[in-house]
Amino acid sequence: MRPRTPLLLAVPAGVSAVLLLLPLLALLDRTPWGRLPGLLGRPDVQQALWLSLRCALAATALSLLLGVPLAWVLARTPLPGRRVLRGLVTVPLVLPPVVGGVALLLAFGRRGVLGDLLVEAGAVPAFTTWGVILAEAFVALPFLVLTVEGALTALPRDAEEVAGTLGSAPLRVFLTVTLPAVGPSVAAGTVLAGARALGEFGATTTFAGSLPGRTQTVPLAVYALLQDDPAAAYALSAVLLAVSVLLVLGLRTRVR
Repeated sequence: MRPRTPLLLAVPAGVSAVLLLLPLLALLDRTPWGRLPGLLGRPDVQQALWLSLRCALAATALSLLLGVPLAWVLARTPLPGRRVLRGLVTVPLVLPPVVGGVALLLAFGRRGVLGDLLVEAGAVPAFTTWGVILAEAFVALPFLVLTVEGALTALPRDAEEVAGTLGSAPLRVFLTVTLPAVGPSVAAGTVLAGARALGEFGATTTFAGSLPGRTQTVPLAVYALLQDDPAAAYALSAVLLAVSVLLVLGLRTRVR
């Protein structure tokens, strides 16, 4: 006999499901599907789509390159102040995206902390495509770090210790023993980081602007279209929704 769901749990569960699903269904209902092929063929939309894809992939690769070592340091080393560092790593998850963009400007803008050095090197990322990548990596990196760190923390060290006693160098142990063991978590964190990078809006528009063909990603294009062509904005939003659903389904399949 199946256990009955308590009413006090069923009601808020149903309300939460409606709260989450109703906006998505409303978007799908109002999307002018007949205009979608023509919209996707527009040069400005294609520029935004291609830019979003390139920047999200680059930001995800940067997060993977930097995030896995940081996760290992947090999980495996007796670093002084490790708890403080872990707390700071999570800050971009709760920080308002616009505030994150302002912080990036103060660090990497022309008048930022590193502004003089970046100007001399001719590599100021603010209001450039590199700025989009940096902003997306800033908000996406914590997802990967926390996912991989959790897996490393739960991973027994027996195999690593055996490999070390057999003469393997620490880096070789990490590459041949540790990394394969947490591979599914690395994959999950990578997907989460990629999805977050693809949907980034606030930090991007503050730090990189919304220059068509240069820094205007799909979320920024949707915002611009809402003012002049709402139906086109609905259609482009539906494209982002479809991509997000595919990423989530792929993540669930990978985790299982």
